[in-house]
Amino acid sequence: MAKQARKTRTRKARKPAAAAPRMPDARQALRWAGRALTGITALFLLLALSYTVLNPPTTAYMLAESIRYGGIKRNWVSIEEMSADVPRAVVAAEDANFCLHWGFDMAAIREAIEQGGTRGASTLTQQTVKNVFLWHGRSWPRKALEAVMTPVVELLWSKRRTLEIYLNVAEFGKGVFGIEAAAQHYFGTSAKDLSGARAALLAAALPNPKERNPARPSGFLRKRARQIAEGADTINVDGRADCFQG
Repeated sequence: MAKQARKTRTRKARKPAAAAPRMPDARQALRWAGRALTGITALFLLLALSYTVLNPPTTAYMLAESIRYGGIKRNWVSIEEMSADVPRAVVAAEDANFCLHWGFDMAAIREAIEQGGTRGASTLTQQTVKNVFLWHGRSWPRKALEAVMTPVVELLWSKRRTLEIYLNVAEFGKGVFGIEAAAQHYFGTSAKDLSGARAALLAAALPNPKERNPARPSGFLRKRARQIAEGADTINVDGRADCFQG
């Protein structure tokens, strides 16, 4: 019996160890990556569709700036509640051919390339996509996503809706987002009561809102605002404002 017990123990001792868990192979990794990409794409499409009628509640950049400054100023207003000078001034300042392109201004891109990339060529649609769906900062991944998302937004949103969203999410100063908050912060008035001159000053501050103060404009800012006001009159006359004016 003792001999038999020793044989049993020997057999148990020689039992092979459990095999180590296998690492996911390349096909599994690709499968998970595909699922993640599909999920992100579906989320973007869902948000883009919903924002045709719903207003974006916030953005990643707004959340980051809210943490940085302990809060932000922002009051959503429809484009009908803005002075007609506001959208014209912003389009004249940022993207004069907004009504003519499909999300990318190829003429501006070629000009930027010819100048060695010293000036920007982003359209208002691209800026809106960046502000609403992506993050700030220069990087190739962000630009690639922006290039893919921009035509989708152009397809789903009207030009008027795109401009309305942009005017409510654009940064106009430290912790100041949207045209209504900017009008109140700098001039103590509403977006509906902004004059053409003040609308042009706010538009002139957009490229560098943290450093440019429309309420205390430098000589450069005043000159730029006059150019924008003239440009706003021009696009109003030549039809390049027709796509967003009621």
